[in-house]
Amino acid sequence: QVQLVESGGGLVQTGDSLRLSCAASGRTFSSYVMGWFRQAPGKEREFLAAIRWSGFGTVYADSVKGRFIISKDNAKNTVSLQMNSLKPEDTAVYYCAVAMAPSTIATMYNYWGQGTQVTVSS
Repeated sequence: QVQLVESGGGLVQTGDSLRLSCAASGRTFSSYVMGWFRQAPGKEREFLAAIRWSGFGTVYADSVKGRFIISKDNAKNTVSLQMNSLKPEDTAVYYCAVAMAPSTIATMYNYWGQGTQVTVSS
């Protein structure tokens, strides 16, 4: 089992930045992939970014490429998502998740955090 806890969400204004963190615990996960997703009301869960727990490979959705940065701290077992130039359409619940192999598909991720709300006001 892997437990994930997100933090860092909140209410910000258009153009602001926000940094989300995901603390992971449980079984070792050196081969895992850590991903960030978001889900807005009435919409499907959307892939944002992923990073290999071992190594430095990353992948981003086109919608956030250049604005969001995923990073990890293996010593602290945390993965972060730095979000810059936020827009009202970025408003959603943000989730971190763990997959056994690289994927942009939500159903390929086995473990999920409870989510953290991000609201961007115009």
